[in-house]
Amino acid sequence: METIDPALLLSAYAQGLFPMADGADDPSVHWVEPRLRAILPLDGFRLSRSLRKTIVADRFRVTTDTVFPEMLALCAEAAPDRPTTWINPVIKASYERLFRLGHAHSVECWLDGELAGGLYGVSLGRAFFGESMVSRARDASKVALAHLVARLRAGGWRLLDCQFITPHLASLGAIEIPQADYLAQLYSVLSGTEGAAGAGAAGAAGAALPSPPFVAGDWGALDAVGAAAAAGFGTDRATGSPPGYVIAQLLT
Repeated sequence: METIDPALLLSAYAQGLFPMADGADDPSVHWVEPRLRAILPLDGFRLSRSLRKTIVADRFRVTTDTVFPEMLALCAEAAPDRPTTWINPVIKASYERLFRLGHAHSVECWLDGELAGGLYGVSLGRAFFGESMVSRARDASKVALAHLVARLRAGGWRLLDCQFITPHLASLGAIEIPQADYLAQLYSVLSGTEGAAGAGAAGAAGAALPSPPFVAGDWGALDAVGAAAAAGFGTDRATGSPPGYVIAQLLT
């Protein structure tokens, strides 16, 4: 199966680009650089009362990186509200390869033993690029995104890219910014200069593309938090994400 070279793919993300296909059956892939970019500030996730109740009740069993190919395939499936997607075979194979290299992750929500929704994305340094999210049960994608934000916050990430704004993402705290401002944030995160003079939006045009290696976030930090919390209650949370009350506390 043809794939995009991982080094090329990661280099594109570092420059604010990402690949898409025009449809699931389209054999070609093109690079996208939106004029306006959606991000979700990691300290700005909107945890509604109803969503908090769902999370704390542990309605879904949430795992990470356990069925990445299946999660990607679920995101690629057609649905009544989404008759086609931009995820073609080249995209699938490319991101499965990134996953095997440790640069892609998934968050999975399970209900009654079935995969009910979730998301996947790309990790580079302390920036996480959300690629796609899906629900096959009410609130599954919202719960997955809440768990992702908590995981990124616990692990030291600084940027969550959502690519394009949607009403669904906006309701959860996503905002839209000009691409130049996005690049300024991305470059400062990758170079580790957040908060430094010249690292703001005004410095985007003249900022140099940071060079790897980039300081990476800790994907497993949240699991350690959850294990410590569970130990206090005498329960075993060796697998899966922490209990919902831990996620809710991290988000508030």
